[in-house]
Amino acid sequence: LFRGISQTGGDPAIQGGLDYTHSSGFYLGTWASNVGWIEDFQGYDSGNMEIDLYGGFRGNIGSSDFTFDVGAIHYYPGDKPDGVTDANTTEIYGGLGWKWFGVKYSYYLSDEVFGFANADGSYYLGLTGSLPVGETGLTLGASWGTFTFENNDNQDYEDWSVSAAYDMGKLSNVTSGVTVGVKYTDTNAEEGFWTDANGEFLGDDTFTVWISKAL
Repeated sequence: LFRGISQTGGDPAIQGGLDYTHSSGFYLGTWASNVGWIEDFQGYDSGNMEIDLYGGFRGNIGSSDFTFDVGAIHYYPGDKPDGVTDANTTEIYGGLGWKWFGVKYSYYLSDEVFGFANADGSYYLGLTGSLPVGETGLTLGASWGTFTFENNDNQDYEDWSVSAAYDMGKLSNVTSGVTVGVKYTDTNAEEGFWTDANGEFLGDDTFTVWISKAL
């Protein structure tokens, strides 16, 4: 799921990423996942992989509990068939955080935004909350966001979610770095527009279960 929209038509995904963070606060990273929407929704002959490249600068604001994060990310680098709107998307972002809460504003520089043409100037505003439950290893989360597409108003939508994640390292050193979680996500996206060629509504309410391992 990306901002409430299924990237795989409701099917499972395998994902992985690699990050480098300097002590100064500068960071670089890459992230990859299987996806289905580029082929099923947009009509690519072969488009089952997303690869993202990103970098930025983050840190604390003085000695306070406030944090900041500014950077840029490029989604779906790669070739496309002739006559199909490019899925490659370039985004800059800025975020502020305080303890368990955060707000992030993402602005799109590329002419194409996730396959929508003439959409530079589109933006996404998201609010997040993440609350650890004492020392139990359980973290509760919630989010809300709104996606506004330039020159494509009928694609606009809001999304929201609630989640719970558990740090398996609390049980054993063998499972250190392993997290399991569950999330419920929903949107008010227009069903007729956000339905792929297989009849799958990509913005439907969804329960997601995941397991991850940090190395």
